[in-house]
Formats: sequence, C-alpha cells, structure tokens
Amino acid sequence: MAAGSCLLLLLLPSLVTASHSPPGCKIRITSKGLDLVKQEGLRFVEQELQNITVSDLHGNEGQFQYNISQVKVTDLQLAFSDLNFQPQQHLVFNINNASISLRFRRHLLYWFFYDIGSINASADGVHIYTVLQLAKDEAGRLKISHMTCNASIARMHAGFSGTLRKVYEFLSTFIVTGMRFLLSQQICPSLEHASLVLLNSLLDTVPVRNYVDEHIGIDYSLLRDPSISTDTLDLDFKGMFFPRVREDQELENHAVEPVIKETERMVYVAFSEYFFDSAMHSYFQAGVLTIELQGEKVPKDLEVLLRATFFGTIFMLSPSVDAPLRLVLQVSAPPRCIIKPSGTSVSVSAFLNISLVPPDRPPVQLSSMAMETKLSAKVFLQGKALRVQLDLRRYGWGPMGAWAESPPHPTHNCFLLSRFRIYSKQSALESLALFSLQAPLKTLLQLTIMPIINERTKKGVQIPLPEGMDFTREVVTNHAGFLTVGADLHFSKGLREVIEKYRPVPTAAAYSSSRPTEPSLDPSLL
Repeated sequence: MAAGSCLLLLLLPSLVTASHSPPGCKIRITSKGLDLVKQEGLRFVEQELQNITVSDLHGNEGQFQYNISQVKVTDLQLAFSDLNFQPQQHLVFNINNASISLRFRRHLLYWFFYDIGSINASADGVHIYTVLQLAKDEAGRLKISHMTCNASIARMHAGFSGTLRKVYEFLSTFIVTGMRFLLSQQICPSLEHASLVLLNSLLDTVPVRNYVDEHIGIDYSLLRDPSISTDTLDLDFKGMFFPRVREDQELENHAVEPVIKETERMVYVAFSEYFFDSAMHSYFQAGVLTIELQGEKVPKDLEVLLRATFFGTIFMLSPSVDAPLRLVLQVSAPPRCIIKPSGTSVSVSAFLNISLVPPDRPPVQLSSMAMETKLSAKVFLQGKALRVQLDLRRYGWGPMGAWAESPPHPTHNCFLLSRFRIYSKQSALESLALFSLQAPLKTLLQLTIMPIINERTKKGVQIPLPEGMDFTREVVTNHAGFLTVGADLHFSKGLREVIEKYRPVPTAAAYSSSRPTEPSLDPSLL
C-alpha cells in the first residue's frame, strides 16, 4: 500500500503537466469586444426572428369559425438587450420588453357573415433569455455545445377594421390567445437553430489545422474548454507548427505560458517562444533552411575579396583559377526565438561552405566555416496575418564575435542587440585569417540572404479569428518569454453574409475532420 502511494506521488507531477499543457497561442476577448459582438449579433437575431414561421391557426367557438394563415413578421423592436459573460463556460443573451409586429390573413365565419382580409397584430413585452454553453469539440474547435432558452409574451393585440370591427374585437380573444401561444413557441426553436447550426458554421471558418505554405502547417486546436470570467473569455490554443512531410510530429512545449492581464482593448493575442520555435523547427525539418549562391549571384565585391583571401589555395588549383565560386549557407540546428521586454531576437547557427565549381569537374572546397548570428526580429500584424521581419543591421562595430548594440526604434518590436561571428571548423589559425571576411559576409547576409528569407515569410500566418472579423489599432508588447498583440475589432462582413457563404448543406458531418486545409488564396482572409 505504501509503495503504491509513493508511486502515485511520483506520477502526480507528470499527470498535472499532461492535463494542463501550456498554450503556444492564447486569445482573450474582453467585455469591450463582447459589446461589439452584441451589436452585430443583435442584427443577426432580428433577421432570424423575422423569418419565424407560424403554423396556420383555425378553430371554432360556438357559431364563430376562424382560420388564420400566412403569418409574417413585419417589424421588430429589440431596444433592450444585453450580452454578458457567465462563468465558467457560458454567454448570456437577454432581451427585455421587445415588440413584434405581425400581419396575417383572416377567414372568419359568424352565423351567415363570411369575411376575408388581413389583420395587423403586435406582441408586446416580449422577453427572451438564452444561455449559450461554449466548449471544445473533438477536433479542437470552439463550438456552441448547448443552448437553453426561455421566451414569453406579456401582451398581444390584434387590430380589426370594417363594419364588423366591434364583433371581431369581441371575438378576437380566441385568435389572440392562440396566436400568442404559437408565436412564443417558435422563438426558441428559431434561436436554437441560429446558434447550434448557423453560428457554429461561422465558427467553422476559424482555422484549426491548416497549411501555411508548401513546407509547413499550423495547429490552432484548442487545448481545453474556454475559460470565462465576468469580464473576459480566454482561449488556449496549441499554437504549434508542423512540417508537411511529417504532419504527426509533436514538439514538446517547455516555454513560458503566456499570461494576459490587460482588459483595456477588445482582444488580446499572446504568442510564446514555443510558437515561433515550432515554426523554425518545422522549416528546419522540412530541409528548406539552405541557400545557395553561385556564379553571377555572388556579389562582385565579395567574390574579389574571397578570391584574394584564398589566393594561395586557388593558385594551386590551376587551371581552375577562373572557375565560378559557390557559396552554400546551411542552418545547422533549428533556430531559437528569444523574447524579452526589450525586444525579440532569433539565434541561428549555420555552416558556410565556399567552393570553386570548375566546368565538368567536381567542386573544390576552399573553406568550411561556422557562423553564429543573432537576428533582430520585428513582429507585427498585417490584416489577420502575423508577420516577422528579420534584420542583421547594427549601429556600431565591435571586435569579432563581440556584442554590438543598436538603438531601438520607437514603434518597432526589435531586439536591442545583434551578433555576427564566423570561425573556421578546421583551425584557430584559419579563424584568424577569416577576420577580414567578417564585415563583407555580414553585408552579404543583410543585402542578399535576409531579403530572400523575409520574402519567404512575407505572407505570415493567420490568427484564429472567424471570417469577417478583423483587427484595428494593433499594439505589440513584449514580455519575458512571450509577446502580446492588443487590438480592437471590427466586422468587415456581417454575420449573415459569412453564414450564407458557408451555410451547411445536409450531408455527412465533416466538421470533425482533422486534415489540414490548404493555404487560402483569398487575400481578404489575411
């Protein structure tokens, strides 16, 4: 018994870790963001209630026979409404003292009097109370998993006209009572369909597991159900990139968990170092962190310097003296991201092989050197795409391998220190001979290699928000081990427009599929 208890104590830390994996990406929606959602959601609810279908009403009471048909909602007044967070997983949508105007056809028979026409009616004191439960589905997607609804109508009036108006008003109790009952019974089913079917189809537009480019993909699946307080809704996403050649590969997350404390903006998105590390690890696993320059692609000034540096070796290779040069830069280990309050940097280790490539003969290696550099990184949003721009420039020169400070830009999220160092893999003496190549090779990286890398990452990666919802007034803030993007939101498309675009068809359910989707070619989604 004691041995079993000890074993349980030893396993407990690992069980706790497994049950709470740190997110690579976290999103917080504040009460200010919920207010914007309420405005757009109220328009959507009005449109849904206007489409309510009420069954025909017919019956008789003594000598009075009636048939009510073609009931249509003509107007809605939802002046008093509210949308609130309710711990732990709920949103509460409350409508008070609303009014609904109706118009329908009447067929009335009273003794020998038969009448056909239209009736205008109004339902006043309409109260609708709905609670939406949010949860993570099997595919890791945010869904409305359950809805409770309660609707009531305090009063209903029907207006009659014509010579028999007084008679109709006396007998209208039967019609109004029946119509009030039928209308109140249709409100909740209409909103339930709008929530569990239509709004869930909108949530299907949030990217969960899709391809970023031809080399890597991103996994934005939720790690757990959303956490809701009275003022915020927090979503923990896996935030892990993966190489397309090995989609089942998992990179363990040892980074600091992002912590969002702010509530001033509508939405906050936090990214840990793990988010960026997994992207660079995936590119490394995909084998694309290699760049080759040969012949005319090698800058002329650098070629002259290289030929002078290795003059003795090249001279001994006659008749291959005039053979073109080839430079192969290959990253030797997955780059690492470092996020500090002062800025963001990326540490890279690589090999640079310099060779002569004689025609019709095997390449002749002149040198193989190791390079270590720390690139400054600017992280920013463009639409809904998170982009990173790398830079190697520095504002001051120091000895080889030393740190050199560069002044921060007032609006850019950049690291204050940059480093560039080269050394020979063969001997310390050759490392000393390479000192003259320090500045030219750094310039080569900045002017030739960095534009190629930044062009590859130009598209960025989409942040997991529904289609039609975009960021405005973004501000990037660095913390120890993670960064946050605070922004406001606006709807570039209405809920109805997006829902109609992706209105689900009655086929076999495919929403639980975990197969990644191809990168979108629609720039409006970014």
